[in-house]
Amino acid sequence: MGIQRIESVTYGIGDLDECARFFDDFGLFLVERTDEYAVFETLTGQTLRLDTDPGPLLPPPVEAGPTLREVVWGVDTAQELARLVEAVGRDRAVREDAAGVFHTVDETGFGVGLTLARPKPAPVTPRPANAPGSVDRWNTALEPIIRVRPLRMCHVALNILKEGREEAVAFYVERLGFWPTDVVKPMGVFMRAPGDQDQHTMLLCHRPDKAGVNHVAYEVPGFDDVIEGGNYMIDHGWREARRLGRHTVGSNVFRFVHAPCGGRVEYAADMDRVDDSYETRVHETTPPHHIWALRTNRDQQDASAS
Repeated sequence: MGIQRIESVTYGIGDLDECARFFDDFGLFLVERTDEYAVFETLTGQTLRLDTDPGPLLPPPVEAGPTLREVVWGVDTAQELARLVEAVGRDRAVREDAAGVFHTVDETGFGVGLTLARPKPAPVTPRPANAPGSVDRWNTALEPIIRVRPLRMCHVALNILKEGREEAVAFYVERLGFWPTDVVKPMGVFMRAPGDQDQHTMLLCHRPDKAGVNHVAYEVPGFDDVIEGGNYMIDHGWREARRLGRHTVGSNVFRFVHAPCGGRVEYAADMDRVDDSYETRVHETTPPHHIWALRTNRDQQDASAS
């Protein structure tokens, strides 16, 4: 089948202590730490590497400051991995490291890695909910979640230049097998990896007309986790990037936080699942960013009182 999921991401960063504190607060698990780098893990075994010196296997950063340097994609079989390595290597260098990761670069300059997927099972038990005629919780009060633990990295969004955007998308579609799910002509292209059921696994966004990391999204079990995870981050001094809401494309509930490693991170839940019968939607104009976003009349009251 091919690519199943994001296997790992690497950021080139400056302040390791600050970045490590951020992802500890975000809910990832620290698995390795040195003076130069830190490695965190999701519940399903994907890794996040924060590196003050990412090394020669990665291309130069596409933007100034801390930023995403590479996304490694997990492939289901050795045969598919070999096929994809051959496909990307037709016109660019591909180098294998000691861990069996093949490193190359995409049309924009982001590092692209390919390796065998190594998912860990992470059973999910959604919080039981009650509604008339559908009662799942009897004689039990809910408790605060306190520490949200992301299940997995579910998608990555990268900013690209407008010039050459067709070639940038074609690299992922024609070489790596991604399928465009929503083509938003003024903004970008949402794509699904062949082994993923999420409505999108990746977004290449040309609207800013500059290269850089936009965000990496992490799936959590449910709506409460999105809210409580964001509250925890705010309580620990981190800055929210976008109000709580539900996206139009993908339908997922979201909450974004600015990240010291570059770009933003997103708590996400309840994204649309699709299969191969889902047809590409082409939008001549950009759909609304969200179906709904949190609003309150307290905003006006607080502004007038200040």
